[in-house]
Amino acid sequence: QVHLMESGGGSVAAGGSLTLSCRVPIIQLKYSAVAWFRQVAGQAREGIACISYNGDSTIYADSAKGRFHISRDDAENTHYLQMNSLQPEDTSVYFCAAGANLGGQCRRNAAPATYEYDYWGQGTQVTVSS
Repeated sequence: QVHLMESGGGSVAAGGSLTLSCRVPIIQLKYSAVAWFRQVAGQAREGIACISYNGDSTIYADSAKGRFHISRDDAENTHYLQMNSLQPEDTSVYFCAAGANLGGQCRRNAAPATYEYDYWGQGTQVTVSS
């Protein structure tokens, strides 16, 4: 069983920043694209950002463009989602996920989709107050 583990969630005032971390078992998922999603209770899980296996390619949802930055540090087996200019509508549970059957690449010109990803973390809560 492959487990991913998110951390870094918390509460922040509007306009603030948070950086989420995701520990990924590199041995099993070294050549996987990794993505971040978020979900509000009762709503569908939304793809936010994706990074290719070698970090050369990234893609962002419109809601994240210009504010969020995805990165990876394979030496630390960790992926990051830096979130700036947070707004109350960013309040959600954030998940990281790895896709073992994507050829290591993100979807072109489209936010990541849940069905493409095989391994998930348990999620971390982000709350933004107005």
